[in-house]
Amino acid sequence: MSLIKLEVADYVAVVTMDNPPVNAQPMEFIQELIAIFDTFNDRDDVRCVVLTGAGKCFSAGAELKNRMDLSAPGARSGRNRWVREVGYCIADNAKPTIAAVNGAALGAGLGLVTACDIIVASERAVFGLPEVDVGLMGGGKHAARIIPHSLARRMMLTGYRATAEEMYRRGIIEAALPHDELMPFAMEMAHNIASKSPLATRLAKDSMRTIENMTLRDGYIYEQGNTAKLAQSEDSKEAVAAFVEKRKPVFKGR
Repeated sequence: MSLIKLEVADYVAVVTMDNPPVNAQPMEFIQELIAIFDTFNDRDDVRCVVLTGAGKCFSAGAELKNRMDLSAPGARSGRNRWVREVGYCIADNAKPTIAAVNGAALGAGLGLVTACDIIVASERAVFGLPEVDVGLMGGGKHAARIIPHSLARRMMLTGYRATAEEMYRRGIIEAALPHDELMPFAMEMAHNIASKSPLATRLAKDSMRTIENMTLRDGYIYEQGNTAKLAQSEDSKEAVAAFVEKRKPVFKGR
């Protein structure tokens, strides 16, 4: 049975995690999510992705009730490798991804959120690293990419869950919305992104991802390289022509 649902229309892919009741992440879930995101790199009919959850949760994190046996040689290392890669299949993906956080995003669920490019949330959403309460440790490094020093440590040390309103107030997410407005808001943003040159958005995401850990000088040099690539493209010429002719551009991703 599929644990991930995929719908593609008008250049937007909606990926819905569907493993009731809380969209926990067993190995099958992780492998399926990675496989789906990997396809987007080669799909011309996908220009932006929206990631959300079915039911009341975005994702409550790792599977605790039916944890796989890790006693065999190599089992723990193999599982850890898959768990690492599930975030990178989003972060390293060529297509921009919006997290539409419909409910609790906890532990590994918060990890998926941090891997996305833009984060919007329902007022019902909460964010946290509750592993300290179940004898585990959370992904503090991923959380600390977007969450301030003290709050990230509070989450890890106490299991504190921040509301969507608090995350918005702190500038961590783009919006905290009435629940019924979440998907319309996320889809409007996704269609806006999809209307741009797919080559431009691909290079923009590549720039932002790559320069994150670079010095200012090296990061800007890298961005200038991507700007030069874009300037030589058909899409760039089409954007200029459309502006001059006062018409809507028709982008081909070349």
